[in-house]
Amino acid sequence: MEAERQVFGTTSKIIPLAIPRGTEKLCELCQRRAHLQCDNCCVTFYCDAAHQQADWVGIHEKICQLLIPIRTPTLFSLQRTGRIEIQLKKAELIEICRSVAQSKLSEGKHQEALPAAQFCLCCSMDVHGPSTVELVPAYLLLAEANMGLGNITLVTELLSQAEWAVLKSPECGHAVHHRLHRSLGRLHTVTGNLEAALLNFANDIHFASEEYGLHSTVTCNGYFLMANVFAKQGKMPIARSLYSEVANTWHCHLTKLLKTHIQNIQNPDVLLEASYDKAWQVEVDKMFRAMVEFEQNNSRKDSAQIALVTHCLAMLWFLEGDFLKALGFGSTALQASQLIPNHDLTEPIQGLLQLVKSLQTDPHPGPD
Repeated sequence: MEAERQVFGTTSKIIPLAIPRGTEKLCELCQRRAHLQCDNCCVTFYCDAAHQQADWVGIHEKICQLLIPIRTPTLFSLQRTGRIEIQLKKAELIEICRSVAQSKLSEGKHQEALPAAQFCLCCSMDVHGPSTVELVPAYLLLAEANMGLGNITLVTELLSQAEWAVLKSPECGHAVHHRLHRSLGRLHTVTGNLEAALLNFANDIHFASEEYGLHSTVTCNGYFLMANVFAKQGKMPIARSLYSEVANTWHCHLTKLLKTHIQNIQNPDVLLEASYDKAWQVEVDKMFRAMVEFEQNNSRKDSAQIALVTHCLAMLWFLEGDFLKALGFGSTALQASQLIPNHDLTEPIQGLLQLVKSLQTDPHPGPD
């Protein structure tokens, strides 16, 4: 009898399999014997309804129809031109899975990220072969998902595979080295090996600066992770100095984004869009909040640093379109800046607060 499940407003059917001998199918998630089949694509199989549900929410809903030409052998797919086209389709799937997994990880949805990260790795192996450097991004996604779930042994194995692939590829670029060392640093932080964590974060910063520049937001996020380790070691002055570097870099970046955004909203012919994706916003928001908490818990609060970071938060949420949060953080930033005579952030913060209030009453102001 056919089973039917309602998933996020979309009906996804799963049907029992009648499998002939010698053609056993395996579960998409766990590789155990499958008893169910996706009724939408008919080329994906599951051991039970729970794994079908997890895969659907994790990634299958987005790639269901894309799997049909890849997993359905035809005369064309066996020819050279067909094989090339299949490889291109798999490359497209890798990018979709990478993007979905990264988005879910940034939002802290580690369990939901697993199917996308797992399929990304399997598809990468199909395209590039085993133990190649092209597999490293997928290994790192899968490691991050498992780290969030506390599967530290598996994380260690995955990062070892990634490290081995990088070691075998001397031509490997700076970006891959930076991401690998960042993941290793996070692993050592979780396991309490803080000196090893600092070493890996130092390497992360080096390779990120080579790839993106010393003052890029990518590089400065490595400083944030290193600062967290120094805070764990009780080395508060070093942690505070690094947090300050992070805040200044991000403040400069967000100020430029804000300036561009203001120019756009003053032009009524421009269609406004989000300045960045939701996952990016969630990750940066967490980082800023952690820095504010660090400063507020410090016995000698630095009002200038609080003003700087909360102004960053106000700009971040304004760019996201959440005026309430922008007002809240902007007000905190203004109070902190006013504790310091002639503070250079007071005027920009007041300007942002005035802009938010004006947009609350007139969301599409034209030029004066």
